[in-house]
Amino acid sequence: MTYVTIETATRTPGRPRNEETEVRVLASARALVVARGFPAVTMNMIASDAGVAKQTLYRRWPGKAEIILDAFLASAGHADSPAYDGLETTLYRFLSGIFTHLAQDGAAIRSLIASAQSDPEFLANLRNRFARPRGDALMHILSQAVTQRDLPEHADIHLLCDMIHGAFWYRLLLGEPLDDAFALRLSRAPRLTTPG
Repeated sequence: MTYVTIETATRTPGRPRNEETEVRVLASARALVVARGFPAVTMNMIASDAGVAKQTLYRRWPGKAEIILDAFLASAGHADSPAYDGLETTLYRFLSGIFTHLAQDGAAIRSLIASAQSDPEFLANLRNRFARPRGDALMHILSQAVTQRDLPEHADIHLLCDMIHGAFWYRLLLGEPLDDAFALRLSRAPRLTTPG
């Protein structure tokens, strides 16, 4: 399957990272948040679980929020748009990929979203590094649908993007199922909500 990558990884300049240490730290951070929730996890816990000094963490990340966000970004992978194959088919594949990830990490991501409400800097990072790239990927699909005349030229794709994201974030936050049946229903929503 061919993918169009919307998000590219970025690194700050500086000394080369020990990749093995980074992988171990991110795995520990993710596992701890999944088990305990974001608020309960500390830098000391991450360092101890990963078998590294706390100073090692601070050489690579400013704080706990950045480590944990990196951990879940590594787990989620890039925000990719499948190669376009008709609106419903492409949108279904895109949503199914997101839902597969949320099935594994949904509870932990709810914890991150909740914690971000009282931490403006973390909220901005979560929005810019996690939510927005997936929004851009969805906008890419909807733009292609307009180009291919699967949606009318006047379609408000920004509103459609918000509606689709709103539907599955709503379900995630309420702990309701995000499964293939819902991915299929949601993939048909643009046609139902856009006048011809």
